[in-house]
Amino acid sequence: MKITDLRCAVIGRHPIVRIVTDEGLYGLGEVEFTKSYLKPWVLHFREALIGEDPTDVERVMLKIRQRGSFKPYGAAVSAIEHALWDIAGKAAGVPVYKLLGGKVRDKVRVYNGSVRRTRTGDRPEDYAADVKWMMEQPQNFFMVKQGISFHSNMKDTIEDFHYGVTQKKAGYHGAMDQGVISERGFNHMLDCVIAMKEVLGDKVSLALDCGPGWMLPDAIKFARAVEKYNLMWLEDMLTGDYVPWVNPQAYRELTTSTSTPIHTGEQIYLRHNFKELIETQAVRVIGPDPADIGGIAELKWVAEHAYMHSILMAPHGTANGLLGLGALINVCATLPANYIAFEYPTASDPWWEDLVIGLPPQIVKDSMVDLLEAPGLGLDIDPEGAKKYLREEDAGFFD
Repeated sequence: MKITDLRCAVIGRHPIVRIVTDEGLYGLGEVEFTKSYLKPWVLHFREALIGEDPTDVERVMLKIRQRGSFKPYGAAVSAIEHALWDIAGKAAGVPVYKLLGGKVRDKVRVYNGSVRRTRTGDRPEDYAADVKWMMEQPQNFFMVKQGISFHSNMKDTIEDFHYGVTQKKAGYHGAMDQGVISERGFNHMLDCVIAMKEVLGDKVSLALDCGPGWMLPDAIKFARAVEKYNLMWLEDMLTGDYVPWVNPQAYRELTTSTSTPIHTGEQIYLRHNFKELIETQAVRVIGPDPADIGGIAELKWVAEHAYMHSILMAPHGTANGLLGLGALINVCATLPANYIAFEYPTASDPWWEDLVIGLPPQIVKDSMVDLLEAPGLGLDIDPEGAKKYLREEDAGFFD
């Protein structure tokens, strides 16, 4: 089998990768909807892929892996890797999890991820109402994650929240505010945590997406201040989303200063850039994204390495879309016992649910997702239904 073409079309907001072969099999991969600008970066790998056997996934990846980078540029490489595994599974007639060593669980645990609504404000009562709404959702999530501090609007809406640099983003995704948090800002965050825990109790766990942008002293003070609330984790306090470095030394000082678990990893590309975080036990939880780290095999390697160092695994995935959900389900079915849950992605637009073939009517039940049993990643796109969402330049995407 040989690859005859690599295609990429932006359907709605998602760049969708389609690898075509001379035997009629094809594979699909999906890029986060926040990265619709990456279509040219995907297509620049076309020349490297033509003529290769897509079922030799690692051999193909050796040609292109070094051309990726930290979020967002690992996304193109990752989506191509997903499409290769999709073909490999279809060629073998088995789900991709069988090719990754087989499943160790029949259902995969998830948390709320993109199941959220716009808060009415940033006051403690707004946060309390929001988690109450999350608790009432039919998925019955075992845990919810909330954004605070630099990963929320409170940095803008709470007067004198911090003394640092403020980016006038005007909607630009990925600009980072950072700096020393004021006493008022610090106390406001604590009040929000208290309000959420009063609602959630010990029935539903709470994790906080915090940044990045914190200075280390503030991060230490806050992690210690919330110890009694038994949070699942504090995420991306020092580095994280769209930050192209890791800073394991500072994370290790934070981690060893508190019993509150510290989490990072969604922006990191390749196993090599997790090495020091894991081997120095700089964090308690890592959260690589299979759509950014370089693919599902890369994520599995990191999970196994983390397992040997007693570090927990909670993969990121909130904007990965429904095809990205297939990649998450397949790889997380194979992960060792350090796996907690992955961040559940929903469709970026409601009509996606009518286009994706292979998902049950109710995907999440009691915070669990059944494995997909169809060959490959288990999902497909209805080409006739999708054609009305194609741009004119992508008219031949499904041919």
